[in-house]
Amino acid sequence: MELKRYISIIAILFLASTLNAQNDDDSVTFKMELSKDKLGINERLRVDFTMNKDGDNFSPPDFNGFRIVMGPSQSISSSWVNGVRSFSKTYSYTLAPTARGKFTISQATIDIDGTTYKSLPKEVEVTAAVDRPSGEKTIDDVADESLHLVAEISKTNPYLNEAVTVVYKLYASPHVDVTNFRALDNPRYNNFWSQDIPVTKYTIENTTYDGKPYRSVILKRVVLYPQREGELELEPLSLDVSLQVPTNKRDFFGGRVMAQANKTVSAGRRTLQVKPLPTEGKPAGFSGAVGEFDFFVTPSKTHLNASESLQTTVTIKGKGNLKLFEIPQLNLPSSLEVYDPEYTENIRTRLSGMEGEVVNSYTVVPTYRGKYPIPSISFSYFNPKTERYYTLNSEEAMINVLEGPTSGAITAEAPSIGSRQLVVAASDQFVFNKLTPNLTAISTRSFFGSTAFFMWWLLPLSLIPLAIIFGKRREAITSDVEGNKIKRANRLARKYLSAAKKAQGSKESFYVALEKALHNYLKAKLKIETSEFSKEKIATLLEEKKVDELTKDGFIGLLKSCEMARYSPSTEVQMQQDYDKASEVISQLDKQI
Repeated sequence: MELKRYISIIAILFLASTLNAQNDDDSVTFKMELSKDKLGINERLRVDFTMNKDGDNFSPPDFNGFRIVMGPSQSISSSWVNGVRSFSKTYSYTLAPTARGKFTISQATIDIDGTTYKSLPKEVEVTAAVDRPSGEKTIDDVADESLHLVAEISKTNPYLNEAVTVVYKLYASPHVDVTNFRALDNPRYNNFWSQDIPVTKYTIENTTYDGKPYRSVILKRVVLYPQREGELELEPLSLDVSLQVPTNKRDFFGGRVMAQANKTVSAGRRTLQVKPLPTEGKPAGFSGAVGEFDFFVTPSKTHLNASESLQTTVTIKGKGNLKLFEIPQLNLPSSLEVYDPEYTENIRTRLSGMEGEVVNSYTVVPTYRGKYPIPSISFSYFNPKTERYYTLNSEEAMINVLEGPTSGAITAEAPSIGSRQLVVAASDQFVFNKLTPNLTAISTRSFFGSTAFFMWWLLPLSLIPLAIIFGKRREAITSDVEGNKIKRANRLARKYLSAAKKAQGSKESFYVALEKALHNYLKAKLKIETSEFSKEKIATLLEEKKVDELTKDGFIGLLKSCEMARYSPSTEVQMQQDYDKASEVISQLDKQI
């Protein structure tokens, strides 16, 4: 009997505990948990809504006074321990305060088994910014610490027209993965002559940043030549970067769960202090060359016959601002026929600056037999490494014209050296006195009755047909209204192109005159009014006229150059190139339209 009573007591206790477990398991909890109830305005707040049973139709509260930085993120935990099931589901938000003060995070709701449950509201106090924000870092916090865009400048105090290299590097922590980036704002290098060095392949290097291990990649490289002395500011490069950031969550295998984030990074504004070129020791013929150069004047041949041609080249070779100074002019004797020089360049832009050569090639044609000197000319430059000026002088050469007509007393003036040089004449160059003068007697015939007298009488009659022809031609020209418009527009184009050539020292005046010349030329050729003048209209009309792509793109490019030149610095070399290009493009259009 005693044994049966004990067995009955144990069975009753087991049944009671089972019923109690079932009651506990049937109870539903839905609550809101805050990472902190007081935080600085520069900190982040994490809000978790947790339930012990799965539900539907979750409705978050109105986070008044906060901005949602991340969320909602959802996590579920389920386990069985000693036959008892444990379940938890959480909706998480990361919030950033928008103002100081006390704010109430109101109730959230969810439907569980047909019943709506509400969380209790909680109050949060937002204070002034704190020096060291505490609490759990958000994805934005990790991205801020793990990503940096830096502009590395080769020299912050260069001389005027000295090369400065700017390399933009993106530094990323090994814990994050950069998936993509795009430029939001490319810097405009005002008061600089700039040349981009394209990055054809992104190479990742292991390095350090602020004493910590990082990975770096070069995104952009540019070489700058300051065109003005004093304090010059470089605008920042800004990027929008997409990256994967580790979170505190783990996956099934224990690895960190990565989250997608976007961050805007900027290289920051940098300032250069540009030094003026020294005035002490500055040569009189200095034209702004800065770097290290060699200088040559080379004739293609020194022995030839009259009416043959030779090429004499003035070459500057080296490393420096090769596109930003003028080449010294070659001065030859006036008895030689010299054509305008043809400019060529072979320049490569590296991280250290421009390297290569610029050449002016003169075509020279002698007319008479004799010996003609090519006088020495000088070229000066400033070397920023030694901080000194240097002057190079070309070697004097002599041109021997072996065969051809002779001319008496030939002299040559070399204006560059300010003295007159006597040209050595050939042995048979003198003209001898004539032994037979072939003189004729002076006539004393009377004008009246002479042939000339009757010719003057007949002259008015012969002019009548000419006057009739001229009148009809004038009438035809006057009636040709369209043709007259074209002629006037052609004259205006020539006028403004001439004005552009005269205004090459002034950037604004030059490009205004050049643009007017292009306008009037097209009015003449395509018969359009100024109101119809747009780059799209011009491109369409040129295509209809079957103008080749190279000529069409050149003309449109000139119009763009005229627009851009008003907001960017231009040198006299650039203006000369634009002028030559305009002449070439107009010449090509004349052949095709």
